[in-house]
Parts: sequence; C-alpha cells; structure tokens
Amino acid sequence: MTNERRARPGRPDRKVDEVRRMLEAPRPHVPADLALRAAERGARLLRRHRAVRRVLVCLMCAAVVAFVVWAGVTRPWVVPPAGTTPPLEGW
Repeated sequence: MTNERRARPGRPDRKVDEVRRMLEAPRPHVPADLALRAAERGARLLRRHRAVRRVLVCLMCAAVVAFVVWAGVTRPWVVPPAGTTPPLEGW
C-alpha cells in the first residue's frame, strides 16, 4: 500500500474541500506599510540585542579587572604567616 490517500468513490476528500474554501474566500486586508513596520521592528530588536551584548561584555570586563585587582592586593597564593612563633631554645 502506498502513502497516497485514496479518495472514497462518490465522496470528495475533506481536506481538498477545506483548501478550496480557503482559496475561494476573500483575502484579508494587509496594511500597505506592513513591510516597513516589520523592518523597523527588526532593526529595533537588533539594536536592543547589540546594546545588551555590549553591556554584558562591559560587565565581564569589569569583573575580570576587579578579580585581578583583588588578587594583586590580597595575594591569595601566598601562605599566611603562622599565628604562633616557634619556641626559642638555647638562650
């Protein structure tokens, strides 16, 4: 059996009727400036996405600078001095 739909004899296919009705119906009104408005909205979205991306890059750069400054000031890799001194013997 093939994938083709077989129409029942004496009865038209329901989907064909639906498509025919849709094509014969009056077309909806499309505004004349629809393409212009869509292009403006797309440009606005692109500008917004670029601005958000720039802010995020600036925040990341600020975080890196803050980390470098913190690491330079606190020097977390240096072993802290011992809290007690070793006993002095032989005095």
